[in-house]
Amino acid sequence: MTAHFEPCYEPWNEMRGAEIIGEHAGQEGATLVILHALQEAFGNVPEAAIPMVAQALNLSRAEVHGVFTFYHDFRHKPAGRHVLKLCRAEACQAAGGDALAARAEAKLGVSLGNTTADERVTLEPIYCLGLCATAPSAMLDGRLIGRLDEKRIDALVAEAQR
Repeated sequence: MTAHFEPCYEPWNEMRGAEIIGEHAGQEGATLVILHALQEAFGNVPEAAIPMVAQALNLSRAEVHGVFTFYHDFRHKPAGRHVLKLCRAEACQAAGGDALAARAEAKLGVSLGNTTADERVTLEPIYCLGLCATAPSAMLDGRLIGRLDEKRIDALVAEAQR
């Protein structure tokens, strides 16, 4: 039996956000460390946290926002219960990834980068999982899957919808 990731996030709280920022402000690469910690706690990086991070690290809001928007894993709102990431890199595209991504979008009723209305599944693009030899590939809740075809993508979508 496969273990399933069940996110349990805290609601945004400015005091808790300040606590998280303070815990990591002195670390090397603190901007990334703090953004990851905020997302782990709240399921996303709340907009209100950006100026707090900037002030704590003596950076501009634009610098922190630039880091936030540069990395695809940071979210504006929490992900669904399951996260299905489809590789969109060249090797996966060449092996039929575009058609499989379209199939997943149609089955879930959302486009890449969005969460289903029931908040069960977030469908995200990812730009290389390092499985080029087994393209096209995906990741469901951190589990890597290669050699996707229509049958396997349908099974992944069905598993994510449970």
